[in-house]
Amino acid sequence: MIQSILDTDLYKFTTSYAYFKLYPEARGTFTFNDRAKTEYDEQFVDDLHDALDSLSRLSLTDEEFEYMIANCKYIPQNYFEWLKGFRFESSKIEVSLDSERHLHIEVTDFMYKVTLYEIAVLATVSELVNRNRTVDIEAMISRLEQKEEIARSSDMRFSDFGTRRRFSFDIQQMVVKHLRDHECGFVGTSNCYLAMKLGTRMIGTYPHELPMFIAAVNGGPRNANYLTMEDWVKVFDGYLGTALTDSFGSEVFFKNFSKKHASLFDGVRHDSGDPIRFIDMAIARYKELGIDPMVKTIIFSDALDFPRAAELKKACEGRIRCSFGIGTNLTNDTGYAPCNIVMKLSKCQINRRQPMELCVKLSDVPGKEMGDPREIEVYRYLLRN
Repeated sequence: MIQSILDTDLYKFTTSYAYFKLYPEARGTFTFNDRAKTEYDEQFVDDLHDALDSLSRLSLTDEEFEYMIANCKYIPQNYFEWLKGFRFESSKIEVSLDSERHLHIEVTDFMYKVTLYEIAVLATVSELVNRNRTVDIEAMISRLEQKEEIARSSDMRFSDFGTRRRFSFDIQQMVVKHLRDHECGFVGTSNCYLAMKLGTRMIGTYPHELPMFIAAVNGGPRNANYLTMEDWVKVFDGYLGTALTDSFGSEVFFKNFSKKHASLFDGVRHDSGDPIRFIDMAIARYKELGIDPMVKTIIFSDALDFPRAAELKKACEGRIRCSFGIGTNLTNDTGYAPCNIVMKLSKCQINRRQPMELCVKLSDVPGKEMGDPREIEVYRYLLRN
């Protein structure tokens, strides 16, 4: 199911390296959440244990090492030398069913290690759910060609962001290969292994977990976005310059978005809430800071399909640049309902001498918050006052 250590999103390695460099003693726990409240059985759990056990056999090959050194200039060689020795440890992955047959998964380790489990676990669960389902490949390719035509006619630029909830590795590989081979505005994939195999560009931004971690270990969410961008600049020195906005709500982000960071970062990523309102907010903030929005880019990545992306492209025309990260609609448009699963940082500590702090993710969509309800209310209070 998981083909390689590199069969994951680029941001897992960039974020891992940020922890590796700045917070080498930090530890954390990632917790699985099935938003659909799917009921699983004991056989599924047994099969999941077997699949997760097989992760321990993966290691970075010499070919993969050389590829990452050549194509990730922003991560130094010593990180990939460490990665050569990294192994997933199934003993660290706690899997269980509750009394309502809902699936629970947790992984705890040093932050630079534990972050690497997220995509591997999610993609494994998704593929196991789909393992006995038959896909009409001809019909799927037909739908894919229609999407490519929408992208062409809209002069759209988009990337594959679909690893975590893909139907299977084979389906994702087929889709990325088809996109690569047909001129349609496709600019790359977040999946490092497929980028290597298929000769496409690796694409990535930073994730929600980083500002969540910063907020937890630095006294709350008020300045967490600012501190996250400061850390990102320290580590990557101008590379990978797209800032994620909705970890605590985009209004909070734009209050933290300084002239310095607005100038240094190439753009921002929209991942929840009303995208039209977001366009207006981003443009207003850039103008307020004296920056021409037409030299900046919004990357849209919130549960997109191609007709919606085309609408957003039109809404941005002449106002701000835009690009799109499209996930499940590319890699799991098979006629079956895709899994609605996530795995987020739930608690962390900056070192063993400090207590574990609970992590919170807010959102631009009411009801999509993640974290302990009492801690969510604390964050909301801090942001109001």
